[in-house]
Amino acid sequence: MLGQNAHSTTQRSFAEHVGANGSDTTAYVRLIADDFSILSGADIADIAHFLCILHGRHPGVIDRAATKTADDAARTWLVQATDGFVAERSFLTKLTVAAGPISGVSTTDQSNAAVFGQRKALDMLSQSDRNGCAIGAAIALVSDWHSMRKILERIALRVGVEARSSTLPDLTTTSVLKDQLSESPAVERALNFGTEQLLNQHRGLWQLLEARRNTRLSQ
Repeated sequence: MLGQNAHSTTQRSFAEHVGANGSDTTAYVRLIADDFSILSGADIADIAHFLCILHGRHPGVIDRAATKTADDAARTWLVQATDGFVAERSFLTKLTVAAGPISGVSTTDQSNAAVFGQRKALDMLSQSDRNGCAIGAAIALVSDWHSMRKILERIALRVGVEARSSTLPDLTTTSVLKDQLSESPAVERALNFGTEQLLNQHRGLWQLLEARRNTRLSQ
């Protein structure tokens, strides 16, 4: 019974950690959650476009993690996550097309370059040979995606795209996997590093999107 309670605490802690360090913590996501109607067509195009740059390409974070992870405990999760994210990439691409092109917010706009830099950082992270790093990033992506998808589903309604239900692993299953993989302090540190770096990139993206919106509002 004690082991079960400790395991539940681990799950809650991981869910709380993602909630306290992921996309939901950014001012822009909180603003959108409070009032989705604040988003203009340009704001929506930005969200779809830059998320597509970051995660719309194959192979992505989860695909690369699958080639770097030999642990049996991760195999079923990775199959579901890989297949699920195929559908998410398709959904993201449809949203990007329906939302239309983005426009520069200033003559010195470097937004595309910044997000391509983020993608390169995630590529390096997900190809790390450090045991646990790549799967840590994949776990964080799936966990934080559940929060971001709420926004994407609202965008889908706005632009007329069907939003089918996600088939990604749920947060509880993902939390259990993280606990199972934390077999040693070294692996746990690598898992946490991959998780933190992925969440950092997501927060940075939302901060960039908010800055672009604020620039438009000030013009």
